[in-house]
Amino acid sequence: MKRTTTAKTLAIAAVTTLALGIATTAKAADKGCTNASLRGTYSHIGTGFVTAGPLAGVGTDTFDGNGGFTTTARLSVNGNIVSSTATGTYKVNPDCTGTYTIPGVTTLFFVIDDGGNEIKAICIDPGVTLTHIFRLQFAVGDWRN
Repeated sequence: MKRTTTAKTLAIAAVTTLALGIATTAKAADKGCTNASLRGTYSHIGTGFVTAGPLAGVGTDTFDGNGGFTTTARLSVNGNIVSSTATGTYKVNPDCTGTYTIPGVTTLFFVIDDGGNEIKAICIDPGVTLTHIFRLQFAVGDWRN
């Protein structure tokens, strides 16, 4: 009798876990984000390590709402100051995650946070450990955006 009760309890727990997991996944899969979720100028900070040593940088990234961006930054790479300007592409998934790519330079995986006011990202290039935070500089509709 005890064996049957234990088996039923485990079966119910497994089904409940599966059902909750599917419900959460379905909800998380489509939060309504698109490339248009990123539009305007974001301030940007990045820190971590690259092959040359420690890296820190600040700059701005302007997203066009259609999958393109421009970035301007100052970087300290192992203590050497470098200016950088580039253009690239981004792709936002319905679950508000995405990728940010400067062709031939870097690729980031990101998550849109705070209703689009913030982006948190990590570099997914081999041998690189960098984290990034982007924050919308001015409110949507502000004349500077």
